[in-house]
Amino acid sequence: MAVSTINAKELHERIHSENAVFILDVRNGEDYKDWKIEGRKIKSVNIPYFDFLDDNEDIYAGLPKDNEIVVVCAKGGSAKMVAELLDDKGYKTSVLNEGMLEWSQFYHPVIVMEDENAKIIQINRLAKGCLSYMIISEGEAMVVDPGRHIDEYTILAKKEGVKITNVMDTHLHADHISGGPQLAEKAGAAYYISRSEMQGCDIAYKALEDYEQIVFGSVSVKVLAVPTPGHTPGSVSFLVNEKYLLSGDTIFVGGLGRPDLGGKAREWAQSLYDTVFRKIANLSDDTLVLPTHYADIKEINEQGVVGAKLGNIRASNEVMRTEDREQFTEMVAGASGATPPNYEEIVQINRGIAHVTAEEATTLEIGPNRCAVHHS
Repeated sequence: MAVSTINAKELHERIHSENAVFILDVRNGEDYKDWKIEGRKIKSVNIPYFDFLDDNEDIYAGLPKDNEIVVVCAKGGSAKMVAELLDDKGYKTSVLNEGMLEWSQFYHPVIVMEDENAKIIQINRLAKGCLSYMIISEGEAMVVDPGRHIDEYTILAKKEGVKITNVMDTHLHADHISGGPQLAEKAGAAYYISRSEMQGCDIAYKALEDYEQIVFGSVSVKVLAVPTPGHTPGSVSFLVNEKYLLSGDTIFVGGLGRPDLGGKAREWAQSLYDTVFRKIANLSDDTLVLPTHYADIKEINEQGVVGAKLGNIRASNEVMRTEDREQFTEMVAGASGATPPNYEEIVQINRGIAHVTAEEATTLEIGPNRCAVHHS
């Protein structure tokens, strides 16, 4: 039997089918522990590629013969060799075509809401836990926090029959390369980001500090810029139609964003306190929070959307109920984890100060996001 290959889209469809998916990841143990393909119906095991070269029959003991095994490695080559070994022993196998490299670049759009006036689509880059948004009204579209694979958005806009007229970044991203400026240029759209995020750069943009709201579409979908510093000094959230808070990396389904990436954890934690207890304190508990990252697949609901009512986040998150400023600062500033890989270089790229090839960008972005290490 020949070993078949599948692409990331096909794997995603299998993960969301009725049947469980068995994944054999043949990367080294550290890489697997740090970053792997996850899902509610996935059974995943890690047996490094080199273990199969020893011809030790014991390593096959936990592998199913009645289920197809999807073999995954970093770029596809090692997985293909292991799959061929398994095939010779009677196992049914397939290979993720370009491995984690391809999975890291897969985007999946899901409709958050739709009525006669507006539509919000959440675009999930599953391998990175990165979320971006397309807000549609009367033939126009606003894209918020786009990833660097800008064709994902132009193709989606064409499918929806809309023109991209506004592109926004909630903040200067540290874990992935923004597609904001490039998408805006390609679409002939305006690009918005906070002035305080773009010091020393020569990228053309409109400063969000200059706008209280941005109206587009004949039905006037209102997007209110809400300064929500804390994750970065210029972090901004967007309140759409008074109901949907596109919160960037400030508020997550699982809590609050980290304030330590600028080396000023306590200072930025103070700003985050003001955001929580002053800026968003008056927002309704029914406001749906739609963040730019998530850290756990459990944050994806039954509809495939990462989002939660603000009231539920407040109720389940101790730090958001901690009104003592000093205690809040200690809890937030002292709880940060590992920094995003290559984040200093990625920040420079997003400012337009550094430039990389597409291949170099892919290498920089491989791995999990670290911005969604929340404080719960």
